[in-house]
Amino acid sequence: MTESLHRIEPWPELPYAAWRDTCETLQLWTQIVGKVRLVRTPWLNHSWHVTLYVTARGLTTSPIPDGARTFQIDFDFLDHVLVIATSDGARRQLPLKPQPVAAFYAAVIAALADLGIMVTIDDMPNEIADAIRFRDDQQHASYDAAAAQRFWRVLASTDRVFRQFRTAFLGKCSPVHFFWGSFDLAVTRFSGRRAPPHPGGIPHLPDDVAREAYSHEVSSAGFWPGGGAIDYPAFYSYAYPAPDGFASARVRPDAAFFSKDLGEFLLPYDAVRSAPSPDDALLQFLQTTYEAAADAAKWDRAALECAQGKPRQPRRIA
Repeated sequence: MTESLHRIEPWPELPYAAWRDTCETLQLWTQIVGKVRLVRTPWLNHSWHVTLYVTARGLTTSPIPDGARTFQIDFDFLDHVLVIATSDGARRQLPLKPQPVAAFYAAVIAALADLGIMVTIDDMPNEIADAIRFRDDQQHASYDAAAAQRFWRVLASTDRVFRQFRTAFLGKCSPVHFFWGSFDLAVTRFSGRRAPPHPGGIPHLPDDVAREAYSHEVSSAGFWPGGGAIDYPAFYSYAYPAPDGFASARVRPDAAFFSKDLGEFLLPYDAVRSAPSPDDALLQFLQTTYEAAADAAKWDRAALECAQGKPRQPRRIA
């Protein structure tokens, strides 16, 4: 292991203002790739078929069907390339560099066509107000490689803790996955009971998609890097529908609070990063906000929960 690898921070600084332009551009790039998965992947409940997943180098679509073969698209935030690879051994690589969304969009579609993968996607971004079509977007063109890599490292650490938290639930639970529309990493638990219809109204997202996503009661937690209602990175936790008493519940750690504007609990990323044990601080937030939702809504916790799994130590072989 090189000396530089020893200095890697699992919870690096990520001030939103310093990389806002790159964050906005990267969100649009992930939407282009995510929409390729969307149009080629069989539908799965709650739109789980559209998400990306954290890898040891960045984000991936996971394998996507293409007739008898498969392909996948990976964001590599170590070498700063976009890799398109097929199961028959073909591969194309595009640099991640400052470039307009329109240029990135054209390059991705061309690389796919060069591999014999003909894809047409809706080039209007989702869940973004005042969106510009990908093919016309010359405005978003930033790529700060160091900031993008720090963002991925936060996702990688968050993914690890979310996966640990996920093990303590027997009921229906989502994978830990990255939603490119809202640009957040999330994990969602379900009570098993139907929920009232979601009101919809999310920019550039059909109401029926939102209603299906929230067809059943949930307690959901995630991480987003900032933007919109808050200008700092934060962990969040919400319940749908929000039961009486949820907002007034006491949760941990002390830096966590309920945002009336957003209707959910927030824990600033910097409070986790600066904690003596960031993993423990985040697990406290996940557990106590889930308990607040489950208790207020009277979930059958005895039937839905189990002991949290621990990584197994390898057996010694004589």
